[in-house]
Amino acid sequence: MNRRHCATAAITLVCALALLTSTGQAMAAPVPEPSPSPSSSPAGSPPRYSNADLEKVREQIDTLYRKAGAATDAYNLAEEQTKKQSGEIVKLAKAIVDGQARIAALKDRAGAQAREQYRNGGLPPGAQLALSNDPKLFLDGLNKVRQSQHASKSLLADLNQTQEDLETYTQDASANWEKLETNRVKQAKAKKKINARIKAAEKLESQLEEKERDRLRQLERDAADRAQTAWLSSGAIKDVSGEASEGGAAAVAFATAQIGKPYVWGAEGPGSYDCSGLTSQAWLAAKRPIPRTSQEQWRLLPRIDIQDMRPGDLIIYHADASHVGMYVGDGTIVHSPRPGRNVTLAGAGSMKILGVVRPDK
Repeated sequence: MNRRHCATAAITLVCALALLTSTGQAMAAPVPEPSPSPSSSPAGSPPRYSNADLEKVREQIDTLYRKAGAATDAYNLAEEQTKKQSGEIVKLAKAIVDGQARIAALKDRAGAQAREQYRNGGLPPGAQLALSNDPKLFLDGLNKVRQSQHASKSLLADLNQTQEDLETYTQDASANWEKLETNRVKQAKAKKKINARIKAAEKLESQLEEKERDRLRQLERDAADRAQTAWLSSGAIKDVSGEASEGGAAAVAFATAQIGKPYVWGAEGPGSYDCSGLTSQAWLAAKRPIPRTSQEQWRLLPRIDIQDMRPGDLIIYHADASHVGMYVGDGTIVHSPRPGRNVTLAGAGSMKILGVVRPDK
């Protein structure tokens, strides 16, 4: 492949970066009907749904939102990787442009040397010296020949190295472009899953009457209270007494200041957050950047025992690490729960705990 053509083609990659930041609005998949589907009843008649029926609806909604949360993590990770690859391509494109300019300058220097030799009758410096009868001129010229030879070798080596670098930059840019395309596809798939599951959950809840939605929210609170009571009764935090580090205190202060702001998937503030958007921004405010997603937080941050927990630590939930909250003390977390809910305080044991990680360990 012609090197110049290859390099020029790589630069054009930068021009397409804008295309990667836009993903089409995905259409939601068909949503399931709620398990119980009784007909509407006139005022004063018995409720359409028993508590057992509503509990099934609650479980369906909870499952849909949890799956949406896992898809949100996949979307956030792909988006983060896309931004990183975009930045790498911009750097590589600049390196390619700089490399081309350097090659042009080196070729100009090589051309100047060739023109100088032409002006000297086309004879190489060594031949010109051999024709000299002046010993002093011969010795002076010999030194200049050596310098010229060294400069020529250096020029050739520099030119070859620059061309090799340019080829490497081109190959790297192409590889990063492929990664960008892969992440773009991942984003689109994750976005489609998120929209479908959120819409399915919203449809289930919208089919309830207002009083039934009130009862549903009460069932949510009751389920959380039962889980928290069981967790506390187990003695899980009997010996938890750690004090927040300076960074942990700053992270807690940031996170609790967001209470009342709505959950929006993919959001990192300042007006709304998803679960890991809240925790990552809280620790960023504490000058300790951490991974963007709950799954990456679980994978990459140091893990600690629950008994060693202190305010500012992150509690990761569910077997797939699809949710995260920040421990604030006294068996409580601050978290952004799900669509339709706001950043709030909750019992740390109100959901299934996977483990605890510490950003500033």
